[in-house]
Amino acid sequence: MTGSASTKAYRCPGCDQQILPATPHVVVWPENPSLLAAIGGGQSLDERRHWHTACWQRHR
Repeated sequence: MTGSASTKAYRCPGCDQQILPATPHVVVWPENPSLLAAIGGGQSLDERRHWHTACWQRHR
């Protein structure tokens, strides 16, 4: 996400620090959706995670 598109704070699962509003970051969904998401016909918004870009690059 671009910084200007980000209006909420999120917690990065990579470093457990906050991603402040207006901070560019990466939004990811699991490769294999949960059963609940599959039944609903798509990826659940609850399954997405917001990562600092550098944390995501290290994680991959």
